[in-house]
Amino acid sequence: MVETLYQNVEQGMQKSNSALILAGHGSTLNPDSSDPTHLHAKTLRERGIFAEVHTCFWKEEPSFRQIYRMVESEEIYIVPNFISEGYFTQSILPRELGITGPLTECNGRTIKYCEPVGSHENMTGLLTQRAKEVAPGVPLAEMSLVIVGHGTGLNDNSAKAIRDQVERIQATGEFGEVVDAFMEETPAVAEWDVLTTREHVVVVPFFIADGLHSFEDIPVLLGIEKEPAGSLSQLGVFRKNPISLRGRQLYYASAIGTSPLLAEVILDQVRAFDARHALAEAAC
Repeated sequence: MVETLYQNVEQGMQKSNSALILAGHGSTLNPDSSDPTHLHAKTLRERGIFAEVHTCFWKEEPSFRQIYRMVESEEIYIVPNFISEGYFTQSILPRELGITGPLTECNGRTIKYCEPVGSHENMTGLLTQRAKEVAPGVPLAEMSLVIVGHGTGLNDNSAKAIRDQVERIQATGEFGEVVDAFMEETPAVAEWDVLTTREHVVVVPFFIADGLHSFEDIPVLLGIEKEPAGSLSQLGVFRKNPISLRGRQLYYASAIGTSPLLAEVILDQVRAFDARHALAEAAC
């Protein structure tokens, strides 16, 4: 189980003089978009590893540009709560937060800019656990696991993050098959029954939060829902498993970013930053 990876994680990791900032996208249309970021921040705040833990967003308050006013610590770790490297993590966040590289000295503060949560290798464990949770009792060898992303022609990193995870899960040999699928690229998630061969098909959205994509767009593409007329909260798309569809048993999970264990991956990225920085210093 993935939990065993994170027993006694606080040992050797006390940042009592440091602040942690989780930077998310947020939304002006979907009030639930920022919920996972707030939840993970609350979890980490309660564990007392950092002197302070804050959140900031592109589309909500507090904004990226406001957040430093709320921080007292002189050492700050920033972890982007994004699925992949891309426009936001490489352009928007550095510009808005005044970041010039992994290490930025600014106004007497040291800013340590970590990689986004979705790029860490331990996301693989979260994805496999989510698949097992949503289809309990189904032998993994009889299961097709579909990892779904948005996909875009503007940034190849979006698809690469998913394909990397698919390769890692395939390498474990646990599942009957593992495939990637996308909303706006090929292979298309709407063709999930063509892409897979097993009777039991588990679909896990590789998104940070449940929102319009996971509540509305993907269920329609899968064929679970017609164009929904009610509010998102009334759809109940995650409560229908398994769904008999196209001669298969289809299981649909909530977005991977809602997993409580994502808080551990955030810590993983802080550890990874410290490890890379220590190696860079040793090489000097």
